[in-house]
Amino acid sequence: MKRGEELPPLEIEVTRTLIVAGAIASRDYQDVHHDAESARRRGSPDIFMNILTTNGLVGRYITDHFGPGAVLRKVAIRLGAPNYPGDTMVLTGTVVEVEGDTATVKVIGANGIGTHVRGTVTVTVPPGSAS
Repeated sequence: MKRGEELPPLEIEVTRTLIVAGAIASRDYQDVHHDAESARRRGSPDIFMNILTTNGLVGRYITDHFGPGAVLRKVAIRLGAPNYPGDTMVLTGTVVEVEGDTATVKVIGANGIGTHVRGTVTVTVPPGSAS
């Protein structure tokens, strides 16, 4: 891993099932993540992904690239445009800092309406464990 290294993009289909399953798995029972009528009453055109699901997908993106020995040390993300069913989120990343076996990766996740997530992930990759 080296500074400036670009990770290959990862396309994630944003399905209704992914949104609802992510909310249930993270015990986020807010109706806007599973009930379309409730989401519309609150001003959203449909249900949308919660931050915990996004956080998990960002973590998956990093560990898919750096391998099963990679250890996430810090994930700092900020949400922007919602992820609605029927869209695709494309995650991209760039290594912005390397110190020994630890790297900081800038991650951006974009969908059809804009940037859904932006942030950084600090990951430690023990020698010999990178994919």
